[in-house]
Amino acid sequence: MKIPQGITVKVDGYNVTVKGPQGEVERTLPKGTSAKVDGDSVEVLCKGPALRGTLESTIRGMMEGAANGYTRNMKLLYSHFPITIEVKGKDITIKNFLGEKEPRRTALIGSTKVQVKGQSVTISGPDKHAVGQTLANIRGAMRIKDKDGRIFQDGIYAVEE
Repeated sequence: MKIPQGITVKVDGYNVTVKGPQGEVERTLPKGTSAKVDGDSVEVLCKGPALRGTLESTIRGMMEGAANGYTRNMKLLYSHFPITIEVKGKDITIKNFLGEKEPRRTALIGSTKVQVKGQSVTISGPDKHAVGQTLANIRGAMRIKDKDGRIFQDGIYAVEE
């Protein structure tokens, strides 16, 4: 698999680190597999074509994220109580969700960034897994319990990927 220009790939034992203009992504390969860098290409060595294809796809995704980054655009929708989201460091605070007095809290994963402008929420970062997990953390924190989900449809929804 060819390494794009401007991207550096480093393999240290089971750890693969990919650096690029958008940031750095690090992943640990499963035991019994290995990768090596030969000039401007990366070769994955393991048993079975299925596992090799999975690992190549993972490394390709790491290179894509380090080069271009990943972005998820979300929108806060509410019909009963206006929701606000605040980001301070690695902590995300969701206030006034369903009129609750106590704010709900969750955390950012890795080097992910969250930007909030009104009802629009943008989650971005070089690591696809960290961006997805941060989004899952926000959705999990906004899960509605003890209310009818057909009536209370407040929450965060995907606008575009």
